[in-house]
Amino acid sequence: MFPPTSRYHEIEITKYEPAEGKEIAHLRRRFVPAVSPNTPIVAEHVVTQGERLDNITARYLGDPEQFWRLCDANNAMRSDELTKMVGRRLRITFPQSGAI
Repeated sequence: MFPPTSRYHEIEITKYEPAEGKEIAHLRRRFVPAVSPNTPIVAEHVVTQGERLDNITARYLGDPEQFWRLCDANNAMRSDELTKMVGRRLRITFPQSGAI
């Protein structure tokens, strides 16, 4: 259902049937995967004032929609956490699953 580049590609679709009887399909919850200490870091990026994660991602990964990979690599649930603090160092890693 989702392309291989989507963060939801490998997430299971399940169904819920409330008492009213109308079946509701939904994705199971996606958790941020644990980053292995052996995960190779290919670059580090220091956040500057006004930077956006989609632009950082486009620069390093070639696709601004892959911002979620930087979230995973830096253990962030919310993408805005990564650019909120000027001077923060972001780890840029190779994708662990799927393809870019």
